Formats: sequence, structure tokens, C-alpha cells
Amino acid sequence: MTQRATWASKAGFVLASAGAAVGLGAIWKFPWLAGSNGGSAFVLPYVLLSLTLGFVFLTAEITLGYMGRGSIVTTMRKLGGPRWVPVGYMGVATGLLVLAFYSAIGGWTIAYLVDALIGRGLVADQAQLGARFAAVSGNPTLAIGYQALFLALTAGIVALRVNKGIERLSRVLMPALFILMLILIVRGLTLPGAGRGLAYLFAFRPEAFTRESLYAALGFTFFSLCVGCGCMMTYGSYLPQGSRILRSCAEIVGLTTLASILGALMVMPSVFAFGLDPAAGPGLTFVTMPAVFAQLPAGGFFAVAFYACLAFAALTSSVSLLELDVAFLVDEKGFGRVSASGLCAAAVMAAGIFCSLSFGPLADSKFLGRNPFEWCDFLTSNLSLPLGGLAVALLAGVFCWPAFRRAVATGSNLPEGWCRLFRVLLTVACPVLVIAVLVTGLA
Repeated sequence: MTQRATWASKAGFVLASAGAAVGLGAIWKFPWLAGSNGGSAFVLPYVLLSLTLGFVFLTAEITLGYMGRGSIVTTMRKLGGPRWVPVGYMGVATGLLVLAFYSAIGGWTIAYLVDALIGRGLVADQAQLGARFAAVSGNPTLAIGYQALFLALTAGIVALRVNKGIERLSRVLMPALFILMLILIVRGLTLPGAGRGLAYLFAFRPEAFTRESLYAALGFTFFSLCVGCGCMMTYGSYLPQGSRILRSCAEIVGLTTLASILGALMVMPSVFAFGLDPAAGPGLTFVTMPAVFAQLPAGGFFAVAFYACLAFAALTSSVSLLELDVAFLVDEKGFGRVSASGLCAAAVMAAGIFCSLSFGPLADSKFLGRNPFEWCDFLTSNLSLPLGGLAVALLAGVFCWPAFRRAVATGSNLPEGWCRLFRVLLTVACPVLVIAVLVTGLA
């Protein structure tokens, strides 16, 4: 039997896991959610929830992977028995469906990076920007071609051993991502009027808090840490025996939360400085930001840096999603990593084509009001991810608590009171979070 691969270092594991969690969420989703939900009314609850319940959820999933030493299916069978195996298969399917539509967005990031590199990323007219986005996402050849390139890059990285592919990539891309973000933040904060963007994000304004902003913060806490489908469980399974899990999880949550805040700082001050709409929604990144770059000195450089950030972030998340399915084929079906990576990428591409075409030829081909892209997003974000998260909380906090407690305390002397609080959060507060996400998402 081939010995299971492990991370070469703790730093590699933390950076890879933080990269999986950061993804497009920090740079693409967090700014537009903050802009659409009152700024600080969304940001402050998110930070609080991420550092508490988010930390508990992430720790539970990584620790279960550490205990199971295998893919999500292997772990569910080993720790919960045969009745939990369907939960593992749900995670495998979720990873495939998420990557099917995520790879379409990843393709867009490469397209915009190419545009920026050749000098076509500086357009001030919003109508032209909207037309450009439609041209990229609605042209079947461009959309599918860039999606295939994005998946090929992902599969090539995953095909290598964990410590040679994913870990080495993360050691390069994560520091590069933070450096590029800081460069853009410094430039944005020096613009006249940028202070209004800071006040919008961080000033405590009780009147701005709404039930909708709290639900949005709940949902993004769940989304941003990449819990529920098994990615973090898979990464946890590669931890060497004796690893100090709690400290690593705290560092991952800290980096992920920091990246989201930096993502907002990268976008909002510039948006306010140029009088643009902070509530522009999902198009804030692809339609609003190029107008900002067009008005900046050396805007071409900043456009390249911004879309390089997007592409890097997308890639660090996509490798974790593909690794989830590759680990299943390797552990459960005996595949080699290279063949498993190619097969999984092909399966994702087969489903992902329909997601890419959802903005072109299939834009009007809807079932119950949704096109293929929207169905993949809806089924995973509102059903399988919350259900997977609920299963993680119950398995860790109820069905295998004694063994879980011993594993999570590895290398640490945890007080009894801390363990009781952790279990209450895991078995009461976390399920409430999941059910709230589930109900509001379905509603």
C-alpha cells in the first residue's frame, strides 16, 4: 500500500488551506456583499462570526480529516460507519458541481488578466465595460476556451504530490497575493475621498444593521472558510501525526478574515474616491473596477495587479476543490494522481461547459427560472454545503466526541471549560448557523 502523502511543513498546510478558503470570495464576493449590505453592518458581524463560529466549524472539519486519514468518503466510513457514507458522496458531488461553475468564473479572471496585460483593461465608460463582460462571458469560444485553460492549470498542479504541487503553489501564490493586495490598497487609500470608503466599511452605525445584512454575514462566514463539502477535511487528512491542529486552524481563520478585509480595502476606497456605486453587486469587480483603473496614473499596472490577484485567488481555491475529488478516486478506487486529476478535470469540464454557455447560447434555457450556472450555484450554496456542514458538526460534536476531543487537543493542554464551550458551539450554535443559511437560502 502506498504511504499517504503529508504536508512538508506546517506553513505549507496553513498557506494552502488559507488559499482554499480565500479564493474569489475575498476579492470578488466580499466587496460586493459589503457594498450591497451597508458596509460595516455586514463587515463587523462577519469578523465576529468568522473568529468564533467559523473557527469552530473549520477546526471540526480539519480535525475529522486528520482522524480519518483519507478522502471525505473514507473518513465518513471510518468515523461514522456505513450510514455516513452517503454524506461523503454528497461532498464529492458538491466539489464537482462547485468547480463546474467556479471554473467558468476562473476563466473570466484569466480573460481579464490577458486584457490587462495587452492594454485593453482601461475603459472608463460603464456601457463599454458591460459590453466587454458580455463579450467574454457570452462568447462560447472565449468562455469555454478560458475555462478549459483554467481547469488545465488546476489539474496540472493537483496531479503532483500534495507537497510538490499544492503546497509549492501556495507558498508562492499566497504571499504574492497579499503583496499585490497591499500595493493596490496603498494606492487606493491615497486617493482624495478614500476616507469615505473606510468609514463606510468600519464606522459603527447601529441604524445600518438589518436582518438581511446579518444573514448575509452568516452565509459568507460559511462560504469564506470553504467548509461543508470536504475540501478542508481532505487537507486535514494530509497532516502528519502529532500536528497542533488548533493553532493551525486559528492561523487559517486569521489569514482568511484578513484577506476578506483587504479585499474590501482594495476596492471600496477607490469606488468612493471616484463616486461610483458601492452597491453595484456582483459586477463590482468586472464592471466597476476597470473604470477606476482608467482614471488612475499608471492604471495599466494596477489593472494587471488586480486581475493577477483574482486569478491567483481563483486558482488556490480550485486546486482544493479538485483535490477533494482526486483524493476520492485515489483512496477509494485506487487511481494514480495523474489519471485521477485528468478524469476529474474532464468530468468538471463536461458539466462546466453548460455553466459557461449559461451566459451565451443557454442564457434563456431555464428550468424553474434558473439556467445551468444558477442551478449549480443554488444546489451547492443553499443545499449541499449547509447540509454537509451540519453533518460535520454532528459527527464531530455528538457521534465521535471523545475521540475528536483527544485529536483536537493534540499538542495542547486544553482546560475542561474550553472543551465544554467548544462542544456547545459545535452542537448548538453551529447547527443554528447552518439552518439559518439553509432556510434563508431556500427562501
